[in-house]
Amino acid sequence: MLRTVLFVVSLAACAISAAATLAGRHDLLPLVFWSGGMALAVLLERWRYRHRTAAAEGPWEATGERFVDPESGQAMQVLYNPRTGERRYEAAP
Repeated sequence: MLRTVLFVVSLAACAISAAATLAGRHDLLPLVFWSGGMALAVLLERWRYRHRTAAAEGPWEATGERFVDPESGQAMQVLYNPRTGERRYEAAP
C-alpha cells in the first residue's frame, strides 16, 4: 500500500513538474529528476525483491530445527537451501 502511494505521488510530481518545466518554469527541472528517480526506484525495488517460488530455487532440506510460532501457536520447521544458503520456515507436518 505504501509503495503504491509513493509510486503514484512521485509519478504525479514528475508529470506536473515536467509539464511546468516545458511551460517555462525551468527551476522545477531538479524535481523532475528527483521524483522520476523515486518512481523508478520503487519499480526496481518491486522487481528486485519479488517473491520467488520454491520450485525455481531448487531442493530444500529439513534441518531438524523446530519451534512454536509465537503468533499462531503452530509448530514450525526450518528448511535450508544448500545452493543459496537461504532458510525458510514452514508448518511442521
